[in-house]
Amino acid sequence: MKQIYKTFETGFEKIDTFEDGAWINLINPTPQEINEVSAQFDIEINHILSALDEEERARIEVDDNCTVIIVDVPIKEAESGVGDYVTIPMTIILGDKFIITACLKNIKLLEDFSSGKVRGFFTYKKTRFILQLLYKNASYFLQYLRQIDRMSHKIEQELHKSMKNKELIQLLDLEKSLVYFTTSLRANEIVLEKMMRMETIKQYPEDKELLEDVIIENKQAIEMANIYSNILSGTMDAFASVISNNLNIVMKTLTSITIVMSIPTMIASFFGMNVPGIPLSGSPHAFLGIVIMSFILSAILAGYMIKKKLF
Repeated sequence: MKQIYKTFETGFEKIDTFEDGAWINLINPTPQEINEVSAQFDIEINHILSALDEEERARIEVDDNCTVIIVDVPIKEAESGVGDYVTIPMTIILGDKFIITACLKNIKLLEDFSSGKVRGFFTYKKTRFILQLLYKNASYFLQYLRQIDRMSHKIEQELHKSMKNKELIQLLDLEKSLVYFTTSLRANEIVLEKMMRMETIKQYPEDKELLEDVIIENKQAIEMANIYSNILSGTMDAFASVISNNLNIVMKTLTSITIVMSIPTMIASFFGMNVPGIPLSGSPHAFLGIVIMSFILSAILAGYMIKKKLF
């Protein structure tokens, strides 16, 4: 899908055909749309196709008539899922009279700009547009990191009650998401540092403060991702130890019960042998005597094991 937007004196509008200073937004474009945009602006098809490859790494490339910036953006694949936080590449192609964004999915980051929610956004201020995109992208990383932190706390509360594998698997999914986020944020940081040194991207004095804010926001997201990842890893190790310890306690209790219950079994087996000379074999109170004997011996053994903390 191809969308074209431009900021006029009357405001931000969606237009049908391209005009100088407009923004072209490509969302999972068809081969025909890719070829049309490539031919119209004389850019390589691979620059657009890079946004459709989920494994594409973040980087900056300078071509003859454009600058290509690829960054990783966070998304939540399913609203009901726990570990559905992943990152996908977004391509920004900057030319003299145009700016193109391409992404595999219709992400909230681009929706905020296309719907006019971002203040101070003008399509003809291309450098500022790029910085606003990157700042908003770092903000979404922080937002999803807070969601992951809240989910991990909720799962921990459930683990206190259930101690099942399901909750541990959910924590593992969240930890994987944090690894994806950390890797992507570090790659984006390299892109931002390279942008500061590039001459092909015009840096106006009023945009320097915004660029610094973008770098600070990205560094904060990296620190948060590392902190949450370390906490989550420690939590999983702790709960795994607790579950293992609980299992040992259960096995210890069952073993102790088995040992205590083996006393009546042994006595019943002994007196149940059909051979001459068995004590109490002719007594009318033999059954009651055997039961009392079994109970006393079992009680003595159980008391001993409790005293030695074996029960």
